[in-house]
This record gives sequence, structure tokens and C-alpha cells, in this order.
Amino acid sequence: MAGRPRAVDDAVILRATAEVIGRVGPAGLTLGAVAAEVGLVPATLVQRFGSKHGLLVALARQSAQDADALHRQPAQRHTSALAALTALLVESTALMDTPERFANHLAFLCMDLTDPQLHEHALAIHRSRGEAVRHLLGRAVAEGELRAGTDTAALTGTIQAITAGTGLTWALDRHGTLPQRLRQAVAAVLRPHLPGTEDS
Repeated sequence: MAGRPRAVDDAVILRATAEVIGRVGPAGLTLGAVAAEVGLVPATLVQRFGSKHGLLVALARQSAQDADALHRQPAQRHTSALAALTALLVESTALMDTPERFANHLAFLCMDLTDPQLHEHALAIHRSRGEAVRHLLGRAVAEGELRAGTDTAALTGTIQAITAGTGLTWALDRHGTLPQRLRQAVAAVLRPHLPGTEDS
């Protein structure tokens, strides 16, 4: 006989976990706060995920599983490869819409760097985003948006570094919004590779 359906799906709980992390950071995250967010009791989360760490690993695992599909979406919405690239980078920081939320998600990334289980999934997301960036840059070269001969592998690394650095700079100086700053930074990185520009 089939078990009773779950009143709240795990995906809803994991989205709520990400939301709570944005508000209070991983250190302030509690099973009680997540349970309250979705109308459950903490014991239900213990039953499903085992512990706070188990919940964080489940969030990281689900994010890694979703990464490829999420990273393909901008290319499906934009005919321009470079427009899709910009959208990809902006959307990847959608949960970090204030400096405080950026700091809280950055604290989660710092956990990713030291916890082997979390690091595995963070690295998978990083590689998935990098592959999506590289693919869009290749498309841009093939379709004439970027100069022929552009080193898309090297440019992918630069764009990923610029994306991370732009977030930190914005969180410090707080000029404009993060999407605005990302668009400006990506445009500056791409400008020397546009058709009609010359190598310096």
C-alpha cells in the first residue's frame, strides 16, 4: 500500500532553506526557521534530512542537479548568444539582491570550500556554469558576435572570475544594483573581442 503523500514537497523545503540562508546566513539557519517558513514542525525536517547539515547537503545536491537545466534556459530565451550569456550571469545571482543577502550566500560558499560533501556539489555547479559560458561564447564566435579566433576557454575563465569579483566589489561599495554591475563588467570584458576591434 502506498504511503501518504507528503504535505510539503522536499523541493519546497529546499527553496525555503535557500531563502532563510539569504536572510540569516548558514550560521543563523535552524531547522525551526525553515520549518516555520513552510508550515511544518522541526521534527519533520529531522525525519527527512537528519540534521541541519543534512539539509544543507540536500540543498547543495539539488542545486547541482538543477544546474545544467537552469544554465541552458537563457540560451532558449535569447537569440543572441551574448544576450543569453549576460542573462545567465545575472540570473545566477538572483538570490543575492542586497549586500546582506550576498554576504549570507557567500558564507554558505565558504562552507562549500571546507566541507567535502558541500564542495562536491559546489564544484559541479561551477563547472556546469563554466561549460554554459564556454558554449555561449563559442556560439557568439560562430555567429559573428565575437571575433573569429577568440580564445573562448581563456575568456570563460576571465568571465567567471569577473562575475565573482564584481559581486564582492558591489557588496562593498554598494553602487547601483548587482545586475547593473554585472552587465557593465561583462560588457567591458567582451568589448576587446567584438568584431571591428583591434588587439592592443
